[in-house]
Amino acid sequence: MKNFKNYTPEKYSSPKYRKVSDGIYATKNPRIDGEVYVTSMTFEMEPECYGEEDGCPTNITQVPFENLLDEFDLFVSDFYDDLNEKSDRLCYQEFGATELECIQNLRTILGKRVYAVLKTDGDDEYEELVIE
Repeated sequence: MKNFKNYTPEKYSSPKYRKVSDGIYATKNPRIDGEVYVTSMTFEMEPECYGEEDGCPTNITQVPFENLLDEFDLFVSDFYDDLNEKSDRLCYQEFGATELECIQNLRTILGKRVYAVLKTDGDDEYEELVIE
């Protein structure tokens, strides 16, 4: 995945969202009392990379996407299905977290490339997330 950029959807201007800082918003947590923090980004899949072979806006591959969610302790809060259906290369995604720091850390990947590398350790294989 590459070319991570900020995306500000129109919904963030509704009273349901409170701007916390540039690109980060707080909203009611739909599962429990309290707030969640969200940010939206666009990025491009890299079908030539490990795990992203069939990647496109309508098929955001689990690798390295799940690795990214795990790395920053995030969840998906909106898939932007309509935007992804209309796009041939840009993927639209909203990320959420219960901790502000997780979203702040995620936003450090803006402008960067994120991919997974398959590694082996003896008989064990694992995926390493690379951010550059």
